[in-house]
Amino acid sequence: MTAAGTLAGPTGLGTSAARLRLRSGDGDGSSGDGKDGSGASGGGLRVPPLYCPDAVRDDPALGEAVNERLVDWAAGIGIFEGRLDRLRSHDFGRLFMLAHPDCDDPDRLLVAAQCGLSEWAVDDHWVDEGEDTTPELLGPRLAMAHAVVDPVRLPAGYGHEFERLVQREPVLRAFRSALDNLSAIATPTQVARLRHELAVMFVGYNQEAEWRSSGRRPAVWEYMLHRWENAFYPCMVLIDPVGGYELPAYEAADARVRRTYLYAGTANVLLNDLYSMAKEDPTDTNLPNLLAAEEGLTLQEAVDKAAGIHDDLMHQIEAESVALSALGSPMLKRYLAGLWAWMGGSKQWHATSPRYQAVHGS
Repeated sequence: MTAAGTLAGPTGLGTSAARLRLRSGDGDGSSGDGKDGSGASGGGLRVPPLYCPDAVRDDPALGEAVNERLVDWAAGIGIFEGRLDRLRSHDFGRLFMLAHPDCDDPDRLLVAAQCGLSEWAVDDHWVDEGEDTTPELLGPRLAMAHAVVDPVRLPAGYGHEFERLVQREPVLRAFRSALDNLSAIATPTQVARLRHELAVMFVGYNQEAEWRSSGRRPAVWEYMLHRWENAFYPCMVLIDPVGGYELPAYEAADARVRRTYLYAGTANVLLNDLYSMAKEDPTDTNLPNLLAAEEGLTLQEAVDKAAGIHDDLMHQIEAESVALSALGSPMLKRYLAGLWAWMGGSKQWHATSPRYQAVHGS
């Protein structure tokens, strides 16, 4: 890749026959046991083996240390009040330990976990489980969240009202604290990348709110577009600051790099769709439910088809990453390896976290 950000070589997905050798295990990218890559998804459904790497490392002590600090932070901020024991059992600290195998510093992992938990708090406080999850309230709340994420500067005499709101709303306090802590380990450019991904995620949340308020079931293509906007990008964008390096701006902004990164976020959120079915209402909007309704499939057939879509994306990510790693800087190669490792760690957490597994006991 040149300093101007132009990639040489072939541009189509799947142009390299080589495979990215960044995984552990037997090397085929799939996992067939219920602990790693497959398992029950509730209602007698089964997630088939998925084409996804295994976690690169598993350090339970490190994960527990991050998790305990994360729960303490949440308690101090006020998010998940009355639900802290359940939050602790979900083991988000373990997710970030698994997803960032190139970092063994609990403080840096905690920063990533705080950012991630702030994002989850939007869903768990304002969308699914809060005291008032009226869809019409979500847009104004997200506007306030964006004013915290990209700090607003109101004219003199007006800012105090906004500050009162921030002090009353735990989710807003969480975003402010998380972004402040990120600024201590990340460059301004890296923080700006997270701000951008959060803004896109807020757009996706508003799209979902329209479905809820109208009772409209989106078409599969519309849902896939939604998942292009509401996925794991805000977490994945922190791969390099947590790892202690910076992906050059010209590479992060390159169309092929960004496309690969977006495919990765989409693939991982489809994996989330598969594992989260057990805890969601059967009428919730997820890819298997939409496939079943639109194409007349049984729910197990729809789960299998959704898994196949996930696997196709993973093959595309893998092939494109091989080509990009050969063309780009050492930092890009490291970032793409981190992206692959992030997906493996996330798969391991989804397959074992009580957030999903306690419902069906697998």
